[in-house]
Amino acid sequence: MPEDITFNQPIIKYHNGAFIDQSDDIATEFPLTLYVNQQEFATIVCSPTNLEELVLGFLASEGVIFRRADIQNIHLDDSKGFCHITLNREIEQHYGQYTKRMISSCCGKSRQFYFVNDAATSKVSMTETKITAQEIFSMMDALQEQSTDFKQTGGLHNAAISDGKDFYIHRSDIGRHNALDKLFGYCIEKRIPIRDKVLIFSGRISSEILIKASKIGVGIILSKSAPTDLAIKLADDLNITAVGFIRNETFNIYSHPERVI
Repeated sequence: MPEDITFNQPIIKYHNGAFIDQSDDIATEFPLTLYVNQQEFATIVCSPTNLEELVLGFLASEGVIFRRADIQNIHLDDSKGFCHITLNREIEQHYGQYTKRMISSCCGKSRQFYFVNDAATSKVSMTETKITAQEIFSMMDALQEQSTDFKQTGGLHNAAISDGKDFYIHRSDIGRHNALDKLFGYCIEKRIPIRDKVLIFSGRISSEILIKASKIGVGIILSKSAPTDLAIKLADDLNITAVGFIRNETFNIYSHPERVI
């Protein structure tokens, strides 16, 4: 397994009419294949850090596990890029359901879901957390300060979990979903309640990111970038406050503004 989240690559840089021999820090890409109960389940292309957290968060967000105790054994084979997980039970859902597209509402939830499993595992937020405008700016500034790997490579997504004042954990990954799964996995491992927490994210709030936030269980998501229309519709339906374009002392609230005071 690659040891670092970045590696140093010789490059030729063109600058002011001249070619210059230099080196550049490049984000490392690592495929990790998961076997659940001896069956191949998924391959995650990720940054090679905090892999057990990534596995826990991914399996929880897919509805395969609900708590750490659902796993009897987890074995990471870093040298070959495999992770073998043995559960204390059989997987209840059929593998095909994870990517089966739906064309109507499911389980009484939003009609905006594309996949059956997303509708089954997403949660309507019940959080009563409220945050101030200044706390929003402070959390985004703190995420920017933590994002040293992004500053090196320009090729990583960054995310953090906060109680509105202090960070609990910050994670980076080449995959935006992976960064969130690592946070989720950390909270599962440490048994940290999530419902009252805030998710801070560096990238665009797409429908996939909003659904991932819902699966994690947070009620507020903050981003320095924009949301998509489908993400806003999902945020409305799932009772999630989505705040975007947090920069230069401004931000936009796209859904459930009552949590921002």
